[in-house]
Amino acid sequence: MITSSATLTQAIRDRFAHVDACPFQGPRIFFENAGGALTLKSVVETSGTFAAIPDNQGRDNPASHALVDVITRAKADMALFFNAPEGRFFVGESGTELTFRLIRTAVMGSASGGAVIGSSVEHPASRSAAKHWAQIAGKPYLNVAHDDATGQVTPATYAAVMTPQVRVATILHTSPVTGIANDVAGISAAIRAVAPDAFIIVDGIQHASHGRIDIASYDIDGYVVSPYKVFSRHGYGVAWVSDRLTALPIETLINGPAGNWEMGTRDTGSYATFTDVVRYFDWLGGEVSAETDPRARIVAGGAAIHDHEKALTDAMLHGIDNLPGLAELPGVTILGGVDNPDREGLVCFALDHLPAAQIVAKLNDEGIRTHLRKADHYSGNILTPLGLEAAVRVSLCHYNTLDEVRRLLAAMKGISG
Repeated sequence: MITSSATLTQAIRDRFAHVDACPFQGPRIFFENAGGALTLKSVVETSGTFAAIPDNQGRDNPASHALVDVITRAKADMALFFNAPEGRFFVGESGTELTFRLIRTAVMGSASGGAVIGSSVEHPASRSAAKHWAQIAGKPYLNVAHDDATGQVTPATYAAVMTPQVRVATILHTSPVTGIANDVAGISAAIRAVAPDAFIIVDGIQHASHGRIDIASYDIDGYVVSPYKVFSRHGYGVAWVSDRLTALPIETLINGPAGNWEMGTRDTGSYATFTDVVRYFDWLGGEVSAETDPRARIVAGGAAIHDHEKALTDAMLHGIDNLPGLAELPGVTILGGVDNPDREGLVCFALDHLPAAQIVAKLNDEGIRTHLRKADHYSGNILTPLGLEAAVRVSLCHYNTLDEVRRLLAAMKGISG
């Protein structure tokens, strides 16, 4: 267990840049991981190495061959991390850009007529793309309403809206507002029970840093992550696509290689830095288990991350030592419910007597970095039905500690009055 080993906790924290201090603010606790996780030091080093290389892929010279080898190895690492023995991986501008592209391809390439289905809990990356391209294609958009109390959708709620005419479906793996995960495999099965040939695209951006991705078990056609939210860096996104999605008329160069999703020359460093992420999960799994198989170590690492983050969020909600938890503060609303078993490393809350913006500012004054979620185009779908104009998002990862949670609760005890 990460929580019970000070040595392992320090070894983990030593692998990340700016783990306890901001280069602009100074010492601080980083509880803004849903906005972008800390970056592995190996990613920083790898980025510099590949940024300095002038050569491109696809040439007949030693440097170019080496770059191709790096990309090939990274794609194999991605397949291992995501557990995706079939299909293919590629990188793009960002997770949002790739989500739009996969949904556009599925909607415009699927059979004429029919409908597109998605849920009200989704991030606008998938919801905007699905609605936009459904309208362009003349396919009705079917909305699955999420449960305001849990912040979730279920296989049953999808099944209640499904029709055999559904051509494309979108699923949010984990909400960046509530931190509550949805049952991707169950929802996918509910979709396929009614429309077996539908193309299913999953937004895994918020889920990725918490581990436990298993594409082979989902029966889907697309999965997208933003690497800066899973210990890599800004500037690229990673997408996995099924062979049947690739078989649609994808956007590619005339007379170019068949099935090539990549547009132009890619940054080899983006692939290489995702290899760093996979190597980190592999290392962590070896520290918390006796597994020798790389995939088994990645699974063990994800399980340890989940257990550690649950211990932290439980302490955050219910208190630790003599400090009251966030759920015990007067006039509090905990998004997704207090004891939701599908919570992943995030607590979002509001107080009825103190504006969320003031709480975020006061915590920042105490050296505790959180984030304000407003009822805007990003979070209004979650906050408005709850009657909230804004909420405080406290998002953590496995490198955060119980001592940092104590600091947060101590500060909130004073701030909440």
